[in-house]
Amino acid sequence: MGLVLLVSGCAGFISRSEAKEIAEINVSSPDLREGEPLPREYGCEGRQGSPPLRWSSEPLPQARSIAIVADSHTSSESAVQWVLYNIPATTTELGPGASESPPEGSAQARVTSGKPGYQPPCDKGLSYRFTVYTLQGRVQVAQGAPLSAVLKEIADKTIARGRLTAVHIE
Repeated sequence: MGLVLLVSGCAGFISRSEAKEIAEINVSSPDLREGEPLPREYGCEGRQGSPPLRWSSEPLPQARSIAIVADSHTSSESAVQWVLYNIPATTTELGPGASESPPEGSAQARVTSGKPGYQPPCDKGLSYRFTVYTLQGRVQVAQGAPLSAVLKEIADKTIARGRLTAVHIE
């Protein structure tokens, strides 16, 4: 079983297929609250790196990996700050700074900036979404593959999804 973590704010990056049912995942953090500001230590002025995240869902026997996507958005533009994928499906949380020491076997995609790993958000006026996806299989792209290829693989394999949204940076 695997997980993908995406910190994301743009609904257009990974859209839900109308043909398949997507189960719900509960996403939480000891440092973030839904609809509250993103603590500045997880923004570009801080030094914590990626924030801690936890998730839970009903057991899904077909789950093979997890992906996490973090993004920011406005009505006219979006940016992806972090994509961590092929997280073992038995993993249910990441500590602060997990982008610096990701779970064994996982990979990080190049994000909007063109760099891999967590790129802390800087714009204090945007919303920031941390979306966790349970996947039916592993993401089959080479390390450093284009962001669009990674996001397509995640979308094609998603069987469950949950999200935690911060409204802006403190």
